[in-house]
Amino acid sequence: MNRDSNAIKSKMGTLLPFIPTGEYYFSKGLKSYQRRDFHKAKKYLERAMQLEPGEPMIACQLAIVFTELGQYKESNDILRMILEEWDEDMVECHYFLANNFAHMGMFKDAYHHATLYMELGDDGEFAEETEDLIELLMLEADDIEDDDLYEADDLISMQEEARELLENGHFLKAVDLLENVIQDFPEYWSAYNNLALAYFYLGETKKAKNILNEVLKKNPGNLHALCNKTVFAQYKNDHETVSVMKETLKKIKPLLIEHQFKLGTTFALIGEYDAAYAWLKKLHKQGYEGDGPFYYWLAYSAYHTGRNSTAEKAWKKVLQFNPEKEGLEPWNDEKSSVEHFEEHAESIKQKLQSENLEERLFGLFLTSLSDHKNELLEGYEAETPLEEQYLRIVSDPMAADASSVEIAHRTASQLYGFHHPIGTAEAGLYLLWFSIYVEIEKEQQHLTKNEKAYAAAAEYVWRKLRREKVSQSYFAEQYGLSLSTIQKYVKIVNSYLN
Repeated sequence: MNRDSNAIKSKMGTLLPFIPTGEYYFSKGLKSYQRRDFHKAKKYLERAMQLEPGEPMIACQLAIVFTELGQYKESNDILRMILEEWDEDMVECHYFLANNFAHMGMFKDAYHHATLYMELGDDGEFAEETEDLIELLMLEADDIEDDDLYEADDLISMQEEARELLENGHFLKAVDLLENVIQDFPEYWSAYNNLALAYFYLGETKKAKNILNEVLKKNPGNLHALCNKTVFAQYKNDHETVSVMKETLKKIKPLLIEHQFKLGTTFALIGEYDAAYAWLKKLHKQGYEGDGPFYYWLAYSAYHTGRNSTAEKAWKKVLQFNPEKEGLEPWNDEKSSVEHFEEHAESIKQKLQSENLEERLFGLFLTSLSDHKNELLEGYEAETPLEEQYLRIVSDPMAADASSVEIAHRTASQLYGFHHPIGTAEAGLYLLWFSIYVEIEKEQQHLTKNEKAYAAAAEYVWRKLRREKVSQSYFAEQYGLSLSTIQKYVKIVNSYLN
């Protein structure tokens, strides 16, 4: 036995460890890109960036892949980072930015970066293509006044900002922005639809419904309004409205890809899986690449119509876009019925990278609940002393003390005891609490050691903002407090909120 073992060792020689480098993954990413396998290219290039952070060539290639996938905002974020932080002499980034903005319909920004490339590029590699792009942009602008062009770009920018606010749970901020948009552009129906969503997430369903009715009165047949009205009714268990609306939707045969996708996802959301599958599969057959949500609903509708093989193939695509969804397969009803913030690493990362301090603090709280804590904190850098203190608590719970930050964290934990898992609506409560805490710190005040009182007061105020009929005595009983205590802390919370 021993002789055989030695013989094997002799034949095999010394085993050398294989340690992939950033260059290795960059090379694999390039090969995948050349084969037009953009999803695989994205995966390899993101790994290359992790191994060699700050390498502009890797980042630029990843930005190009994002463009091919239609993820223009993500591409622009990388390109700006290269120019602003790593290498301002990589002027080709201006050409790629110009292309992205042109695809997004933001012609003013596209023209700005195209002309900037021509000024800085000195007959660079993309000079000819840039000249063609500028000529095309000028043709597009021939029939448009300069003011109209600026207005169109501003509208798109505001719409994008509103979408991000909605996705990240900043519903009150989204309402403010969208109401201003509507005031300036009273026939911009997309803003109305998003405003209805914001009010719906805030619990003001009557307001949301009235906005959609207004849209449908002034713009009959607006598909997004019809779909949103149907989904709102589904969530309110208004089966009569859902029944009427779904028959209306089944008669609609949209030509635009965006409308076909909206229709397919709406049918999936209300449980009309046959109709959902018909629209989503049609898009897929036509070569529509789609993104994570597209394949998510395709998998969901395929599974619920008995097409298990298609569902499994679509789910593999879902995991390429969102690896954190592993375990949330549509055939696992208990887990997939609701998606929760604390289970989604990508959503938490977005919050940790937010420009808003209260959202970053919320991201740190979610990180403390996540099974992927080390992965989430890798590369994360605190921007303020407040975050540094909170990061220490999240990284090492045993290091917790009686500091103001610790009390803020324990207050959020008190809320979590009553509000978990955290869905889109619940996120607003936590953001409200961290907004109040940030204001307290700005005033150089400190939290007292009564996290139950802060939690009860924050929840009471949050529910009042949602126009719910609640009493302070109810929350006093729920959190085990006296009525005078909750009255005192409601006043404190309101003073900082105002």
